[in-house]
Amino acid sequence: MARITCEDCLAQIGDDNRFNLIHLAVKRVQQHRHGEPFLVDGKNKEIVMTLREIAAGKVGFGNIDELPDMGKDEDGAAEEEDDALAAVSK
Repeated sequence: MARITCEDCLAQIGDDNRFNLIHLAVKRVQQHRHGEPFLVDGKNKEIVMTLREIAAGKVGFGNIDELPDMGKDEDGAAEEEDDALAAVSK
């Protein structure tokens, strides 16, 4: 079983500041708690999955604020289609 380390995450985000890594991870965990899906496969606790996302390069300082918007665009489009179908079927 592969282990995730802080060094893996720090190497990926290009910042040697563990304090910044903690802030990034906390922000991502909060997004998960608001319904955002994980971007990597696994069956670990949310903090480990978040660190795996960071180490895989899928979450970083450059895209952390855009991640919830990506999910909302897909959900918003699906909701609009459902509303349109409901209006047509009435």
